[in-house]
Amino acid sequence: MPTDWEDHYRAGNLPWDKGGPSPGLTEFLEEEKIAGRVLVPGCGLGHDVRALARSGADVVGADIAPSAVTAARAAAGSSSGCHFELADFFSLPPSLCGVFDWVWEHTCFCAIDPAMRPRYVESARRALRGGGSFLGVFYLDPGQALKSDGPPFETTLGELDRLFSAQFTLRSEWAPARTYEGRRKREWMRLYRAI
Repeated sequence: MPTDWEDHYRAGNLPWDKGGPSPGLTEFLEEEKIAGRVLVPGCGLGHDVRALARSGADVVGADIAPSAVTAARAAAGSSSGCHFELADFFSLPPSLCGVFDWVWEHTCFCAIDPAMRPRYVESARRALRGGGSFLGVFYLDPGQALKSDGPPFETTLGELDRLFSAQFTLRSEWAPARTYEGRRKREWMRLYRAI
């Protein structure tokens, strides 16, 4: 399932872009502080990067689509704490390995071919310092039976347990009170600590 994300950005065909940060992230930041260096893989137009930077974090948004990175940089302007890199999350350059306190996940995990998910978890762990935190909002299949049509590709809690348990400890999980329209009971948040 190769998807040419650059073609989507050039054509302005961005059904996943809702024009603002994830409601789950916004809700979390109202209650908790995310400090230090944060990586946002598949950052798109950078809405979540800007929200995290406003909360005081030093944030790197990475995306494989050059047009997304260009647009994200333009939207951020000279905003403090916002940095954008043209980078493949599955082949991070050494400068982005082992240097982050947090990884924030939103729409990257559900956009990739599910067969790539073990590599996704490895990349997230590689980006983090020891003891770093991984916070993500996941797109659940309410029937808990994975479907093959996507993206977005749904996940199950059981799949998340299998994928993350070897490299991360689950600290907490919850259904966010705020979600995108039509996604109530479909979005699930998890906070992990890197082992």
